[in-house]
Amino acid sequence: MSTTELLFTRTDPALGDFALRPLDPFSDAQLLHGWVTHPKAAFWMMGDASLPDVEREYMRIAAAEHHEAFIGLHDGRPAFLMEKYDPSRLELVGLYVARPGDVGMHFLVAPSDTPVHGFTRAVITTVMAALFADPATRRVVVEPDVRNTAVHALNEAVGFTAEGPVRKPEKEALLSFCTREQFEAATREGSI
Repeated sequence: MSTTELLFTRTDPALGDFALRPLDPFSDAQLLHGWVTHPKAAFWMMGDASLPDVEREYMRIAAAEHHEAFIGLHDGRPAFLMEKYDPSRLELVGLYVARPGDVGMHFLVAPSDTPVHGFTRAVITTVMAALFADPATRRVVVEPDVRNTAVHALNEAVGFTAEGPVRKPEKEALLSFCTREQFEAATREGSI
């Protein structure tokens, strides 16, 4: 699969074109290293990662059967990272009751010196729309750090409901779910 191949596109009425393409662990490593080690990415837990650490992590994901990573584009330029995984096999094994059609998700917006109002919300909307573009996806499951209040607000804005905290080896996480119907209702209500 080529890193120029667009897997999903969405036009945001206010902010323009968003797309997802496959992530290449080698050609994207330098870009990702700048993103995941930035102080604004503290909850990504890779602040001390070296460039080879980032390459290894995304090579591991690329080789994994139940985990995928994508580069998100805004008007054709790399602007965010998205990971998709099977929560019944990774991250949340034994921590919740998995259902058929569950998909786990992580996203990270690239740091910017000139933030754009509504940008992160447009990114999470794009990520969710991409996940639900697959008819097999029935529910998106996330497990952000309980201290990450900014992402909790974004999750709620696109339809997530919090189930409660779960203890993971690396963090106390807020387990949250969003069904296709919840996402559609949140986006239909004009809040996005």
